[in-house]
Amino acid sequence: MRIRRLLIANRGEIAARVIRTCARLGIESVLAASDADLDALPARLADRVVRLGPAPAAESYLDPAAVVRAAKAVEAGAVHPGYGFLSENPSLARACRDSGIVFVGPAPETLEAVGDKLRARSHALAAGLPVVPGGEAADLAGAQAVAAEVGYPLLVKAVGGGGGRGMKLVRSPDELPQTLDIAVSEAAAAFGDPRVYLERFVASGRHVEVQVLGDGARAVALGDRDCSVQRRYQKLFEEAPAPLLSERIRAEMAAAATTLATHLGYRGLGTVELLYDRERDTFHFLEMNARIQVEHPVTEMVTGIDLVAEQLAVAEGLALRMRQEDVALTGHAVECRINAEEWAHDFRPSPGRIERVVLPAGDGIRVDTHVQSGSVVPPYYDSLLAKLIVHGVDRADALARARAALDLLRIDGVPTTVPMHQALLADPEFAAGGVDTAFFERFLAIRRPDVVGVP
Repeated sequence: MRIRRLLIANRGEIAARVIRTCARLGIESVLAASDADLDALPARLADRVVRLGPAPAAESYLDPAAVVRAAKAVEAGAVHPGYGFLSENPSLARACRDSGIVFVGPAPETLEAVGDKLRARSHALAAGLPVVPGGEAADLAGAQAVAAEVGYPLLVKAVGGGGGRGMKLVRSPDELPQTLDIAVSEAAAAFGDPRVYLERFVASGRHVEVQVLGDGARAVALGDRDCSVQRRYQKLFEEAPAPLLSERIRAEMAAAATTLATHLGYRGLGTVELLYDRERDTFHFLEMNARIQVEHPVTEMVTGIDLVAEQLAVAEGLALRMRQEDVALTGHAVECRINAEEWAHDFRPSPGRIERVVLPAGDGIRVDTHVQSGSVVPPYYDSLLAKLIVHGVDRADALARARAALDLLRIDGVPTTVPMHQALLADPEFAAGGVDTAFFERFLAIRRPDVVGVP
């Protein structure tokens, strides 16, 4: 089915990003916006706007019934959920299907298979992927049994979690009972599912992920990304390809990702997240994200592929328009997430009015954003303001270009994380490449006071 009118059930930079591809493809874009976003930049860019509901996300962006009502009201043929919110929600995918509306994403059955982390682990094992040692913790006795096999430290992870949410570190047997209780309570409150499971904590691991695209019968890998610079499991900086990996490991990761996608009969854009063990020079499956991701632009920069366009094509029922041998990577790309946060004060969110925006421009520079001078950063949602993406002939060139672009970038009126990125790009360990997921805490301990002048 050809998509002629697309409802975008999201906000912020990803809404603007999808609108941009719609304009190029001649698809009418309709933005479903909450009351807080009716005057935002994406609302001005879209062909039409439909009110989704009040500002609180639970009454708008997180309400599947409201999204379907909005799609019906404007007679949209398809719904693009973006990332976050309902992007991996089987209820929305099923409600769209029941209403004859195309959901731009995997089938609800696939979302259920990968959204439940225990089921995702089972599928990965069935497909032959190496999985981080661990298992379900139905109660304390079960958790202690798994811990005895896995060893400490370990992670308690919510079955319904993902994207770094719902994880807790346990360093010793004494911490397990209390941490387990807290994790179960928080999982029930946050995800509506109290189940948790345990995984070995790899102290010197790198977060490497493979972008895949599938049409239900065939899948291709679109290169890998390194997302190891994280704070409390939230990504801050991404790059493609992942640096300092052997070609053997890179090829094995790509093969594992496409094998899993094929095993699942995956249709849509997805990401297979892997944990690369630096000490053992091996990797394990972590989880699969069944949506477009925040960091997708670095893949677009090195492949030259519009991932949203390909996502829409397979949603229309088309077969993949590329073979694996058609995917060629050029150069290196990096992405800095610019948030309205005060990094000197524990990354405190800073909503408010933006007074001035000056964006860098030039060869290899791309800024995905939804803000401009006069924009309001509401307190209800994620604080992401913009993504600075820079492409260079190699990693050193990309980092140098990113440093120059950050110096030109101005977002005045609210504190941002630009100074943090400038400090990050000046760090020798980071510049060398291949840092692990524990790097950023070490970096903060040394660099934050010097950069912001905190006594």
